[in-house]
Amino acid sequence: MSRDTLKTLFHPFASETVAAPAAGERFLFLGAEAGFAPPEAFGATIVPVQGHRGEYLRLQAARLEPLSHVEGEAYDGALVLLGKHRGENDDRVAEALSRVKTGGLVVIAGGKEDGVQPMRKRLAALGIEAEHMPKYHGVALWFNTPEDAGPAAAKLAARETLVEGRFHTRPGMFSHDRIDDGSELLASRLPENFDGNAADFGAGWGYLSAMLATRSPRTARIDLFEADYQALEYAKTNLAENCPQLTARFFWQDLTREPAKEKYDLVIMNPPFHQGHAAEPSLGQTMIKAASQALRGGGILLLVANRGLPYENILSEDFREHGETCRNARFKVLWAKK
Repeated sequence: MSRDTLKTLFHPFASETVAAPAAGERFLFLGAEAGFAPPEAFGATIVPVQGHRGEYLRLQAARLEPLSHVEGEAYDGALVLLGKHRGENDDRVAEALSRVKTGGLVVIAGGKEDGVQPMRKRLAALGIEAEHMPKYHGVALWFNTPEDAGPAAAKLAARETLVEGRFHTRPGMFSHDRIDDGSELLASRLPENFDGNAADFGAGWGYLSAMLATRSPRTARIDLFEADYQALEYAKTNLAENCPQLTARFFWQDLTREPAKEKYDLVIMNPPFHQGHAAEPSLGQTMIKAASQALRGGGILLLVANRGLPYENILSEDFREHGETCRNARFKVLWAKK
């Protein structure tokens, strides 16, 4: 997300096109990111909500007291920062409609790649005509919450998905509507006789952990680490329903800056390699280093990656042995021994 979009969000107030809220009012900020600077006249208390652990920590470092998920009712207004997932964007607007008082102001901002113009059209189709203003390579939309906002909120709210009839997910999560092809390839190569303690780095909604527990029912424990708060909550549900006998623990943690505190016999992962809209292979490389630090001597790392990602050099630096288990047209499964 470009920081310019944060400026876009506050521009209607900075330009005095929209009256700034007064002191004593409360504004919900959905999809909040650190670095925003309200104009001096903006007197309302801002309640930032951010479910991604890394951005949450940045907001916390700025002493902005963020929430990991939406709480509270009867807000005087809401700010909504759009991201790359349409379902998640719709859900944020639905939350704003549900939690802001009738007549309260809702301001939305996003860039072209965030779908801000289609959002304006979806609102119009629901009977909500939003004013708009382009600025800083983005567009701000704003409207007052209608008296009967319930039907519009219900139509925009994210619908839970049931993948393969057994895994609960929600829009905005990685691969929310299907099992990711890379994860499926790695799952087919997970051990069948593992009986130690494992960690799932970047566990998402819990697919790989469930597959490890299924293939190796004597697994002692699996610790799931995930930076997306909502995905981790769904992982708890999916593990409880699919692997009720498994001992599992769940950590809302950004492994690129918050290392695991224990040592494991096995780490499995399908590491992320995107930050916003841009590819960032360094994310996966950092996760590999985190896995190296979390494995005890003789421990094994199993990971899947796009074939073109340059992870082998990092494996050779941080592990005693490493190799490739298999590959297909798109992915490769790599192993490394500490």
